[in-house]
Amino acid sequence: MKKRDYYFDNAKILLIFLVVFGHFLQSYIETSSFISFLYKFIYTFHMPAFILISGFFAKGIYEKGYIAKITKKLILPYILFQIAYAVFYYFLHSKDTFKLELFQPHWSLWFLISLFCWNILLLAFSRMKPGIALAITLLAGLGAGYFDWISTYFSLSRTIVFFPFFLTGYFLSKKDFKKLIQPKAKVAALIVMFIVAVGILCFPDLNEKWFFGSKAYSEFHSAEIFGILQRAGIYMVQFAMTACFFAFVPRRQFFFTNWGRNTLYVYLLHGFIVRTFRGSGLEDYVDQVQALPLLLIVSLLLTALLSSKFVTSLTQPIIEMKWSKLKHAANRLRNEYSSL
Repeated sequence: MKKRDYYFDNAKILLIFLVVFGHFLQSYIETSSFISFLYKFIYTFHMPAFILISGFFAKGIYEKGYIAKITKKLILPYILFQIAYAVFYYFLHSKDTFKLELFQPHWSLWFLISLFCWNILLLAFSRMKPGIALAITLLAGLGAGYFDWISTYFSLSRTIVFFPFFLTGYFLSKKDFKKLIQPKAKVAALIVMFIVAVGILCFPDLNEKWFFGSKAYSEFHSAEIFGILQRAGIYMVQFAMTACFFAFVPRRQFFFTNWGRNTLYVYLLHGFIVRTFRGSGLEDYVDQVQALPLLLIVSLLLTALLSSKFVTSLTQPIIEMKWSKLKHAANRLRNEYSSL
């Protein structure tokens, strides 16, 4: 049996925690300058890094049954959770009519659609030379902002804009990641992180939506002409900060390392809790002083809970269309009781 690489499990669990934390922080970016800064800083790398890892583990694209596997893993959960979110919003917002839009991803579900499309696109781009393939995808990402019809529908905008990160991950090897954790690389990473942090502080009016990859340039004031330059700058920051993140990912095993196997569960399930929090009385009750430490703790606990064996065993039939974890848990309980 092939030994798992703790480095990538650590990276995945750290990134999914930042996804949860960032979604909670969003409620306070308009009222707290520090939370706004922290939010933007996190968004410079957490999704690009997550996407890059996804690309790294897509090297089996030409294996027999791979397409069927990712269809089952991504599209079926997408449909189920799209329906679940439609029902959830219907009751949460007390809407008069039930509305189901399969091709307009609810909130974080865009990632499933984009991830499926990125895997399919690999069939063409993986055969190209890395430099040429990346140049084409970067130009496509820069040009996409000029077309308003390239939007959130079917997650088309994010699929195009973030594909360079996925493709980069596909072309990288483990040796490339090992280079990033060398002492000199870490020193360089610290310098880059400091420069980016200062840059965010110097430009507090920077619209955080630039990091989402889902908006056309026309949606940003006075950005239609210079939009391509601004997105090019965002690309440079995101690639640099993604490398900085991987420079500081620990390589050894920790108590949370195994949670990195269950990041899909956290990603799909945490949205119901975050969305309930937003717009609730609890959100208004938590003031700016309390928000940061409280949301940090809540995000840690929620990440631990949703990646636990208990939650993954209960939800595996829905998320992975499997019963193995639930059967294993039932058999273990049965054996424990039979021994009494």
